[in-house]
Amino acid sequence: MTTEELTLNVEKALEEIRPFLQSDGGDITLISVEENSVKVRLEGACVGCSVNQMTLKSGVEMTIKKYAPQIEEVINVVGV
Repeated sequence: MTTEELTLNVEKALEEIRPFLQSDGGDITLISVEENSVKVRLEGACVGCSVNQMTLKSGVEMTIKKYAPQIEEVINVVGV
């Protein structure tokens, strides 16, 4: 899979999970796809949410891995 295809698959995954985040006043932005990791930025209500790390691992990472199984980790980049 090319980097472009991988990025498109990650974008599809984020589009799937975005409505759930937005329903709670949050959002997510893709920062980069680098080899086996994805960097994202949680936004809005997700920033101060006490369960954002659980959302990141259980929701976002799981959904991304469904579309791009070679991704090993999803990292939340704060303040970029």
